[in-house]
Amino acid sequence: MTTDATTLSPVRKLPTGIASFDVIAKGGLPVNRTTLLSGTAGSGKTVFAVQFLAAGIEQADEHAVFVTFEESAADIRTNMRSFGWDLAKWEREGRLAFVDASPDPQVEIIESGPFDLGALLARVQNAVKKVNAKRVSVDSLGAVFSQFSDQSVVRRELFRIAWALKGMGVTALLTAERTLDYGPVARFGIEEFIADNVMVLRNVLEDETRRRTIEILKFRGTDHQKGEVPFTIVPDGGMVVIPLSAIQLKQKSSNVRTSSGNPELDKMCGGGFFRDSVILVSGATGTGKTLTTTQFLNGGAQQGER
Repeated sequence: MTTDATTLSPVRKLPTGIASFDVIAKGGLPVNRTTLLSGTAGSGKTVFAVQFLAAGIEQADEHAVFVTFEESAADIRTNMRSFGWDLAKWEREGRLAFVDASPDPQVEIIESGPFDLGALLARVQNAVKKVNAKRVSVDSLGAVFSQFSDQSVVRRELFRIAWALKGMGVTALLTAERTLDYGPVARFGIEEFIADNVMVLRNVLEDETRRRTIEILKFRGTDHQKGEVPFTIVPDGGMVVIPLSAIQLKQKSSNVRTSSGNPELDKMCGGGFFRDSVILVSGATGTGKTLTTTQFLNGGAQQGER
């Protein structure tokens, strides 16, 4: 009895180049698969989609294609300069290609006959071949759904694109909108079934402050960190994920004892506080917190310590 070796091989991951994200993704995005990135307005979907391509170009010399259904290519080039990504330069060097499918505000869309993304798919395939792309970002699926009434046909066509992207041998990131930070994964309720993997960005308003988080809902066939993880977006850097579970305090305190300034307290502590440690003094009003800290300072002064 023979076993197909391909069924036993683990899912390979592509390091995104966003080091902090790769920590929670445990290596990056699954290779040659599609990942849906869903989020509310202003949550950072387009930034992540471009950063995924930019990191590949800058760090791994992996060429890329950006397919835009919403913002024009010109607007994206301008907006991303603030992060230090010169998309126009990479286009001139043949390392990046745009497929601009954004709507023209001067052209009225009139539905006539069945909807077919075949022409767009041909443009994407041509762009991938032209620059020998390994990464593709599509921004965003919601812009396609909102333009046409027959959602079942649109769904069929998007399945067709996702399947074609796999056939091109690229690792693809598809963005989609959602109306609530805690609700359905995406606006139309079917986008998550188009992709192999699903991630959610949130930009929750709490006490007049925005809190950004990213959550990997599923990576098909491979592991990832569970739950929401905070992140921020910074100039000249893009998205920075803060994987709290990966942060470890590795510095150990010394075995050397230092006086608390109070001989009886030193006895209670087995000879004083450990040097290079952090001591928390907690208590209600009037219990002696300030006196304890000033005694500690006085004890150090008596030993010639600053």
